[in-house]
Parts: sequence; structure tokens; C-alpha cells
Amino acid sequence: MRYLYLALIILITLAVVTFTLQNIHAVTVSFLTLSVILPLSLLILGVYLLGMLTGSMVVSAVRSWVHGATKPPPVKQ
Repeated sequence: MRYLYLALIILITLAVVTFTLQNIHAVTVSFLTLSVILPLSLLILGVYLLGMLTGSMVVSAVRSWVHGATKPPPVKQ
């Protein structure tokens, strides 16, 4: 099983390196008055990480809303 994990790590690493080397062309990203030039692979990585961050925040918010909606009301004495 250890060799399977090692093979998967090597394959994923090779795929990421190949992707990075094939997408080193510079692209310009503009937002309002800001503009930045960076490699396409770096842009895709940044968008992926931003999506992971915002996606986890949405899931966390929905979980807290469901927990708050299903929690029984406090008992008055």
C-alpha cells in the first residue's frame, strides 16, 4: 500500500509540474483600476486557493445556520 501512495504522489507531482511548465505565459488581470501581470499557472493556483477558502466559509456558515435553526428554544422557568 505504501508503494501505491508513493506512486500517486509522484504522478500528481508530475502532472502539476507539467501543467506549470505548459502555462508559463504571462497574462494581465485587471480589477477596477488595478492591473497585474503574472503567469497563467500562478493565476489558476490563486483562483483555486481563493475558491477553497470561500467555499469552506460558505459550508461553515450553512452548518451554523442549520445548527441554529434546529436547536430547541431555551426553556423559561
